Amino acid sequence: MCCRADLPETHFARLRDNSMSEAFNSLIQRESGSRFIAFGYATALFYYRGAYREISRSLKYHRGFSVGKAFSRQLAGRIVSSPLYSDVDAVVPVPLHWTRAWSRGYNQARIIAREIASALGVPLQSGLLCRRRRTRSQTTLDSGRRAANTRGAFAVKRRCKTGFRHILLVDDVYTTGATTLACEQALHDNFPACRVSVATLAFVEH
Repeated sequence: MCCRADLPETHFARLRDNSMSEAFNSLIQRESGSRFIAFGYATALFYYRGAYREISRSLKYHRGFSVGKAFSRQLAGRIVSSPLYSDVDAVVPVPLHWTRAWSRGYNQARIIAREIASALGVPLQSGLLCRRRRTRSQTTLDSGRRAANTRGAFAVKRRCKTGFRHILLVDDVYTTGATTLACEQALHDNFPACRVSVATLAFVEH
């Protein structure tokens, strides 16, 4: 059993500039070249350290739904109270490859995203993105290999006639940003005028 002191909050939700948003936007600008891309906001509920490591594993691999949903609602509350996310009009979970989703039985990012979409009162667009190929687990890969592993792995599954102003991309943990970047690129290829922000339960400091 862990206490709140073992789960340090980031307090990123109200900060346009924080270490997570700086990392996320640096990746985007490096890959986008001279194209203008709207600044993406980024927030996480906790830093990925201490007791949170076990909570993350429980949600991801051992069906720790109750604690995952509780923390997802906390994250949703932080997001709803922040003016940065007031114009979000779609929440998109990072998808699993269908084979991994089938074997695991659920997508932890979708669990988190559902709580956030409900709190914001906007559609959960869980069918918007798909994984075109099954990637290796990122756990044992360094940052360079993570980027190569996920590059081009995601695509917009169906053409959406409705344009989006601000998409909130949701995953469980932000590590190097490789997965998030690959999703962001797929979304911007289809919705170039849209701001893409990211929210996760935890952020890995570097």
